[in-house]
Amino acid sequence: MPKLITIVVPVLDEEDSVGPFFEGMAGPLADARARHEGIAFEFLFIDDGSTDATVKRLLGHENPPAPVRIVSLSRNFGKEAALTAGLEEARGDAVIVIDVDLQDPPDLIPQMVARWLAGAPIVLAQRADRSEDGLRKRLTANWFYAVHNRLSRVKIPMNVGDFRLIDRRVVDELNRLPESRRFMKGLFAWVGFPADVIEYKRPARAAGASKFNGRRLWGLAIEGITSFSEAPLVIWSYFGALISAGAISYATYIILRTMIYGTDVPGYASLLVGILFLGGVQLIGIGILGEYVGRIYSEVKRRPSYVVAARHDPADDDGDDRGDDR
Repeated sequence: MPKLITIVVPVLDEEDSVGPFFEGMAGPLADARARHEGIAFEFLFIDDGSTDATVKRLLGHENPPAPVRIVSLSRNFGKEAALTAGLEEARGDAVIVIDVDLQDPPDLIPQMVARWLAGAPIVLAQRADRSEDGLRKRLTANWFYAVHNRLSRVKIPMNVGDFRLIDRRVVDELNRLPESRRFMKGLFAWVGFPADVIEYKRPARAAGASKFNGRRLWGLAIEGITSFSEAPLVIWSYFGALISAGAISYATYIILRTMIYGTDVPGYASLLVGILFLGGVQLIGIGILGEYVGRIYSEVKRRPSYVVAARHDPADDDGDDRGDDR
């Protein structure tokens, strides 16, 4: 039977990337159709609150390599919310998540489709070479994967981003998850299912600039660790117990020394250092606890992950500009 593959593309102020993206996708999609009879594609762009002409460029592009649907969110909710919207709005038998900057090479799509048709429910694209990324980005990415996988029972594949193909049954399981604050790399791993891996060299960005800065990447790393691990809470409990044991040992030493050698007047510097150290430890512990309490506070409010402002679907005669929330 004919099979539809929805290509989910989150976009934010990417007016300069629209043209190169469609040009880069044309050949791989034509190749996939030629190899596999009955395969059809559609684009589903999730506009995450763009303030430039991104939507206008998408609607005005002539002869895109596949039909285009656009879901415009009411404001910028972040990439994780945009991915959530894309999975919930996708109607294909499989979904391919890809970025518009062409650092996810479209040439892998025919291979991904072939492995999916051969029975793989998930096909991952793994970055075997990240030399186009800066040294700091490579080091921090490796640090994040190592720390996350050390602390969490849910392991995230190293150097695997959002670029992947997932079968409809996997999409349905992801859409069943109730949390509103979502770390998608972790959720992709949490649902399980066997995955095939295709390695590739990460190319330079085709156009535009990345919307992720150091602060946002740090926030995403904290979100990922606190979403899938209670280890920071446990570690800090052990750390507090260790400090308490050290304090008791030192107190015992002072008592014995006083009994043997008499009263000793402590120094001001050592007292100040001890107070500041313990105060810092307490504040760090409160901060870690606050991260988890903040997540609980956010989840119990049950606010939707995103709000749809408009939908643009050429399959509808009049279009659908009604918004809703999820």
